[in-house]
Amino acid sequence: MPQLGIGLWALISPHHWYENFPGIGTAIVAADPPYSAHLATDAGAGFFATAVALAIVAVWARRDLTQLALVAFLAYSVPHLAFHALHSAPNLGTAVKTRSVAMLALSCILGCIFLWGTSTQDPAVV
Repeated sequence: MPQLGIGLWALISPHHWYENFPGIGTAIVAADPPYSAHLATDAGAGFFATAVALAIVAVWARRDLTQLALVAFLAYSVPHLAFHALHSAPNLGTAVKTRSVAMLALSCILGCIFLWGTSTQDPAVV
């Protein structure tokens, strides 16, 4: 689960996360300076919190918990996508920005599909 790794990385080493995220290719976060330990740690906490909610669902596969975790994931992911789609990072190339927005959009779409899937199933199944 990427949310867990990203969240722990930012919580444990916010400056390293800021300078290197996503860890391959262009450092996306550092392309929009300046560095803020507070902001990096808060972002890590958001990633970590959504990972915890999704991990709980993986252990206790209850419909209500699944829906709550997916809503929490989307409550974080949709504004995250909107920010990246609507704001330019002056040091980020168009291809990297496009790829980043596409990946964020895909995660939102998948979250919506999974949420829809839980609402169309027989409540006794999930």
